[in-house]
Amino acid sequence: MDLTFLTSAGPTTTLILMGIPMLGGILLIAAAFAGNGEGQQLKRRVNRVKGASPTTADQIQTVVSVRRKTGDSKHALVNNIIRATLPRPDLLRKKLERAGVKPDLGRYLMVCAFSGIALFGLSKFGFGVPNVVCILLGIFGAVGLPHFVLGIKASRRQVQFIVHFSDAIDLMVRGLRAGLPIAESIKSAGQEIPGPAGEELTRIFEAVKIGTSLDVALWETAERLKIPEFNFFTVALSIQTETGGNLAETLDNLSSVLRQRKQMKLKVKAMSSEAKASAYIIGSLPFLMFFALYFLNNEYVMALIHDPRGNLMMAGGFAMFAAGIGVMYNMVKFEI
Repeated sequence: MDLTFLTSAGPTTTLILMGIPMLGGILLIAAAFAGNGEGQQLKRRVNRVKGASPTTADQIQTVVSVRRKTGDSKHALVNNIIRATLPRPDLLRKKLERAGVKPDLGRYLMVCAFSGIALFGLSKFGFGVPNVVCILLGIFGAVGLPHFVLGIKASRRQVQFIVHFSDAIDLMVRGLRAGLPIAESIKSAGQEIPGPAGEELTRIFEAVKIGTSLDVALWETAERLKIPEFNFFTVALSIQTETGGNLAETLDNLSSVLRQRKQMKLKVKAMSSEAKASAYIIGSLPFLMFFALYFLNNEYVMALIHDPRGNLMMAGGFAMFAAGIGVMYNMVKFEI
């Protein structure tokens, strides 16, 4: 294939030829790591239970609107920038809270701007990358990289929550059998359990203490956490509130189910660890080889950066690389 026409192509043509594959690669990476791991069947069940209480969604929205004022910056200019640049700031606030980060959108925008400028400057002045590639990397650093880091932090926090949540339910069961109401049992579990599980349970009790109903506080937390195990807990309490019954026995059975789910996840993780290790090794090889050749034979590697044909090859390589990551990620992803 004759690519000599790229040497005389204008900046607009080069931008189009390089931007489309790289943008496709970024979108594929985002699609590969997007999602909260929650199955469609679970979503339908949660929505059915939520539909049984028609005022719950309205009450949750009211609570969110009251708390919305605490997430913006104190400066009017920053608030205007937030409203102009973020079409759905509520979703971003929930993602920040899910990751255990204070939902300060002004600070988040500053981090995004710094990340984009740092990546642009590193690629421009550190490696001498062409302006078009620098701009694309800067956009990725400002938009994609912070979301990627938030996703990793949220996933780790969800794992920590699940690890201690079964023990928290056991503490609630003991409190209920000792004669404590469910709110006091949640408070006791929140004080005894470390990590995100204790923090969220304490937050639920504090919401109930200031007048929010337990059902609304639970559904608000479920909407924020996006954890199937906590959804099961919320559904169990919602059904028991409407139908009655032995809540301690219901939560005890739920604790057993959650422990079995955790054991199954560990088995799946062990079975897929070899495929994940292979994916990590294969995925890191192109970057390791690039940096090795960059220091061993700089002129040979820099042709990919300074020659428009090399830029096109790198863009296509990133697109195929992202497609491979997406395929391997979905191959080792199992929903329990």
